[in-house]
Amino acid sequence: MGIIFDKPLIGVVMCQNNIGSHPGQTVHNKYLDAIVLAGGLPLPMPHQLMQAPHLLENSMTLLDGILLTGSPSNIEPWHYGEEGVEPHADPARDRLAFGLITHAVGKKMPILGICRGLQEMVVANGGSLHRYLHLTHQFQEHREDDTLPLEQQYAPVHEVKPEADGLLSHILGSDAAFRVNSLHQQGVREPGPQLRIEARAADGLPEAVSLRQHPFALAVQWHPEWHSTDDPVSRQLFEAFIHAAVRYHKEKRP
Repeated sequence: MGIIFDKPLIGVVMCQNNIGSHPGQTVHNKYLDAIVLAGGLPLPMPHQLMQAPHLLENSMTLLDGILLTGSPSNIEPWHYGEEGVEPHADPARDRLAFGLITHAVGKKMPILGICRGLQEMVVANGGSLHRYLHLTHQFQEHREDDTLPLEQQYAPVHEVKPEADGLLSHILGSDAAFRVNSLHQQGVREPGPQLRIEARAADGLPEAVSLRQHPFALAVQWHPEWHSTDDPVSRQLFEAFIHAAVRYHKEKRP
């Protein structure tokens, strides 16, 4: 199994949220829409996959790619060697995301990470994060103004410059700078030895990383899923991810 009706099956990590008075798990439509519009079939992955042996491993046999979404929550700091309590934690998502990354890396399965997904890729591969970029006084403001309408929160606000000869510049066919949105308070401090920095903001903050020795494991700090077909960079990112998932499926067939 895997590709269904000629579409690759993409596992999408979910987030813990309260729905009314009930605990629940959700994923924004914008991520699902971006996958469908690029030619994939999204399958939300619940946190319960980590609650029994082999559930995650067995479900991974069906998949052709993994999407690590953004989220209002943050990774618990002990995962990257820092003390203190994270007020916006989602520990079950931490466990699931790290499990998905571990299995996907072992299988050489395509991975696309977005915002929190980039931070998960970094931490899972031995890197570390700035918990509060704005308190370092080293970077420009990367947080959104959440009093504005969504269209303004997700509007492009700064440039990103891809590294020459990287996966990102290969996907885009150029290492020319382009503008992105910015809706995050945390960022990469150290990427870790397994990751290559694929792009930086003008202030030097890493904005994209890829996993060395992997056919397609790319993560970006901005949100390309927002109106993904309207922006050429976003469209190329999701199309490249889905194409990689199709190739993966063909190569894993017995």
